[in-house]
Amino acid sequence: MLDIGYSLSRRFPDPPQTDYRTADARTLRHDLFCGDVYLADTDTDRELSTARGTVPVLDFAWALCDIAERLDRDPLGNRASRLQRAELDFVESADSLHFLRRFGWVEITADWLPEDEPPLTVNHGVLRREVRDFLHDLVADLVDIHDDLGDNPVIWDLQARFPRV
Repeated sequence: MLDIGYSLSRRFPDPPQTDYRTADARTLRHDLFCGDVYLADTDTDRELSTARGTVPVLDFAWALCDIAERLDRDPLGNRASRLQRAELDFVESADSLHFLRRFGWVEITADWLPEDEPPLTVNHGVLRREVRDFLHDLVADLVDIHDDLGDNPVIWDLQARFPRV
């Protein structure tokens, strides 16, 4: 089972003058909601996490949803033996998460882990479901904090593009 979570940074708060109702996609993705994120395999009790406090959390959720879709482009789906790759670059550092799909399984590794560390391995269907749930839960949390964010058309479009599975 895959668990995805976050914590918002107290060191890097959002600017107080931010108008969440009209913020554009770039601002929402890269300038707001900084914190730390993690991906955890609850079966093996292993985790990939950041500890910088500078990860744009909404961008992370958005990018994970994009990656889950990109890894599903092969028409053979779970029967595809051809490797499908994707990478999530953290814009605030030189680190990346690497995703490798073969058949129905996705291996997730991180640049900052030792090379002998085994990857997190998750079923692609589980990955797709969990990243979309994470996105919707995150947006709900952020709207609870910033009421005007719920009126932002970029957020509406994002939630429509990646509905819960």
